[in-house]
Amino acid sequence: MNKRKLGKTDLELSVIGFGAWAIGGGQWEYAWGPQDDTESLKAILKAYELGINWVDTAAAYGLGHSEVVVGKALKELGRDNLIVATKCGITWDSTGKINRWVDAAQVRREIDDSLRRLDIETIDLYQVHWPCPDENIEEVWSEMANCVRQGKARHIGVSNYNIDQIRRVMKIAPVASVQNRYSIIHRDIENDLLPFCDENKIGVVCYSPMGKGLLTGKITAERVASFAPDDHRRNDPDFIGPKFQANLQLVCALEPIARRSGKTLAQLALAWTLRRNEVTSAIAGARNSRQIEDTAKAGDWKLAVEDVEEIAWLLEKYENALVATF
Repeated sequence: MNKRKLGKTDLELSVIGFGAWAIGGGQWEYAWGPQDDTESLKAILKAYELGINWVDTAAAYGLGHSEVVVGKALKELGRDNLIVATKCGITWDSTGKINRWVDAAQVRREIDDSLRRLDIETIDLYQVHWPCPDENIEEVWSEMANCVRQGKARHIGVSNYNIDQIRRVMKIAPVASVQNRYSIIHRDIENDLLPFCDENKIGVVCYSPMGKGLLTGKITAERVASFAPDDHRRNDPDFIGPKFQANLQLVCALEPIARRSGKTLAQLALAWTLRRNEVTSAIAGARNSRQIEDTAKAGDWKLAVEDVEEIAWLLEKYENALVATF
């Protein structure tokens, strides 16, 4: 498994990270349906066995449950064997509905709660999940810096921030990393955020590089119809109507590229994301060992130039189809 240095930090991340969103389980607003904790634990242990050295979770995932499961994995593996990244900045109510809102006091509460659930003394990478509300950004980042001074976090990063917001917090304390969405079907960060992070030596970790499963080739209309009632993808625009159909057509067109290299579509999606040197690591969510065994194989695959060019051509057709549809 290849590794890349995270910005200016001393962290060397495997280019595939274990995403712990889905293992939080069901019964909350952004769930992926029910989940077996035993399978989750096996998946994390298998990821480590395959060379994945870091896990990304958040307080909100499963309303704290994902962090508990990750904590159990740390007990089995040993604290020093896994780099832990988690996030603050989302509250929730008794029904599992979430609210993106954070201030300094909440950062203080959340980091202590996360440390307790993970059962560790220090978080390797502590991230602000969303920049909400915008007017609290400086206050929140000052408190994040306090977490480092207090020894509760080694490094701090942001998630879902734009360049202007990153510039604002950089004046207060260094930004170790940015975690934003990036995949074949969501390429917003390519022309501005990636070059900005490269210029400022900020690490980039990408979430949803497989498009929440869309780019694995395993999603069909029938599969979506059978999603658990609390699977948030039922309400995701990428899985609905004409856009969903365009996504499926793109995946069909990508399949021969993966096949001729003896790879799966999931591996192709990850390798495409990692083709950019600015990207430190791509987060691959997994709910069982089989899934992570598949995605981990992308960790040492470099796409051929002709593959990248063919995908670019397909994406131009895809964009034109979307414009015609909408």
